[in-house]
Amino acid sequence: MKLQMAAEKQVPSSQFAFVILAAKRARQLMAGAPMLLAHTRAHKPTRIAVDELRHSLLEYELPESKENSEENSGGDRSE
Repeated sequence: MKLQMAAEKQVPSSQFAFVILAAKRARQLMAGAPMLLAHTRAHKPTRIAVDELRHSLLEYELPESKENSEENSGGDRSE
């Protein structure tokens, strides 16, 4: 099961990204997506999503930030 964003398979280093990914996965679970964990003590979709993220079971891709894309483009901005 992949989120709409797919590429990495490790726990995000940013807390903001972690929360956003967990929320998206929880929505998928509430819509009927199967759990990726075989056994979990959690019953709520949000907790299951967090557990799946912590076990690196979800694939995702974080969008490139504007700062990184400007550095890679060679700084074509006029100053």
